[in-house]
Amino acid sequence: MTTPTQDPPAPAPDAGAPPAVQLVGIVKRFPGVVANRDVNLRVAPATIHAIVGENGAGKSTLMKILYGMQAPDEGTISVAGEQVSFKSPNDAIDAGIGMVHQHFMLADNLTVIENIVLGYEPRRSFPLNFLVDTAAARKRIIELGQRYGLAVDPDVLVETLGVGQRQRVEILKVLFRGATTLILDEPTAVLVPQEVDELFANLRDLKREGITILFISHKLDEVLAASDDITVIRAGATVATAKPADVTTKELAELMVGSELPSPETRASTVTDQVELSVQGLGIAEIGLRPTLDGISFDIHRGEIVGIAGIEGNGQTELIAAILGLIDLNAGTVRLGDQDITAWPTRRRREAGIGYVPEDRHRHALLLDAPLWENEILGHQSGPPNVKGPWIDRAGARERTREIVERFDVRTPNIDVRAEALSGGNQQKLIIGRELMAEPQVMIAAHPTRGVDVGAQAAIWEQLKEARRNGLATLLISADLEELIGLSDRLLVIFEGRVVAELDPATATPTALGEHMTGSNRREDA
Repeated sequence: MTTPTQDPPAPAPDAGAPPAVQLVGIVKRFPGVVANRDVNLRVAPATIHAIVGENGAGKSTLMKILYGMQAPDEGTISVAGEQVSFKSPNDAIDAGIGMVHQHFMLADNLTVIENIVLGYEPRRSFPLNFLVDTAAARKRIIELGQRYGLAVDPDVLVETLGVGQRQRVEILKVLFRGATTLILDEPTAVLVPQEVDELFANLRDLKREGITILFISHKLDEVLAASDDITVIRAGATVATAKPADVTTKELAELMVGSELPSPETRASTVTDQVELSVQGLGIAEIGLRPTLDGISFDIHRGEIVGIAGIEGNGQTELIAAILGLIDLNAGTVRLGDQDITAWPTRRRREAGIGYVPEDRHRHALLLDAPLWENEILGHQSGPPNVKGPWIDRAGARERTREIVERFDVRTPNIDVRAEALSGGNQQKLIIGRELMAEPQVMIAAHPTRGVDVGAQAAIWEQLKEARRNGLATLLISADLEELIGLSDRLLVIFEGRVVAELDPATATPTALGEHMTGSNRREDA
């Protein structure tokens, strides 16, 4: 994986200025859990301050407290040297604090501009000040997008956007509100290396203008390259604060989880001659502003992982939908083993042996307010152990959930806990366990380690490797190029709905992948 390139150093902040943000002795308790215990955080103005830690370490709770979403049970918060007490995010916004959440807070049925101005609508001049000044808002959004490399069409519906573009909308929303302190939760999760460089160059530009940035990430190489200071949180408490020059990724990982940084690397081939999934000539009509699929063809063999690299919005979502039968094809065929499943409905394809890990676990993989054992049933509600005859088999579903929790190390007090109570990494392990326990013939894994810590990431990589050794054919879609290169037996690059390159992971580099992904090395057709 490449790391963000370094810009010339910014002017040093005023040493005598009060901290932009300071949290002292923060404690937050939930029933049966202490999420934060005596956390201390001091963030200098006009700096990029990274916060790292495992999923469940208390980072998100701490940031929600700073953003006014939750109140601390103990401790104090100061902004620019003045003690504050936030009762809501509006109070935090008024104090100049904006937050971009890992799981986006957007309304799919509204346009980009409507989402950005919602609750912060600019008004026209008197006497028409009861009307929203849409023209001014659109102009400002376009200016911000161009200035910071976050361009998004202001007039499209959010439901038509990919994950990467949704993230851009969230960042624009914060900038539009004039925040002087930005909390960014995993902002590079969906970016290719060149875009990571651009993002951090833009963040450093913001820093030069006096903006303070709190940057939460599990990508430790990026943390070292982009931040001025690093705070490590473990088990709800602050365990260390360091300068990037004084610490390595290995040392950070050990501070976070007590072990060195894992690697997805696997080179022992398990690929056989047996084709488990074959897609040939797939094409779909244009949907809104998304690209079409244009003649997509490839095979996946038993024991093989085929990785798909591409910038969000270039056809990955449509490819998954086509294989799952969620979208009508204009051309092409899909075969599962020796069966043509092109005309099959989604349920029949799933029952025939296609597993699926969606890219957005909260929107498409979990019922957050339902217990774990009910979530285990999702997508597998038509066969044992989850049903007996026409009825749900509660005992069978509960026993299968216990097996998943034990085998995949899902850390939970019990299987009756709601899914929303689990950390992101444990939610993802539950989903992957649910799919692998069904013993699929083919697995579609979309961003399987997005937003999880290094410990959960290592566990998920090992599960995918073990499934590969046992013969599972896997289609892996990921924005993590290290993950793609390390896990895949073959790499395909998708650009504007077409496969434009096939690379050998043994020799591929993130830079070479990124060039194909952005079109700068696009293969010319004859």
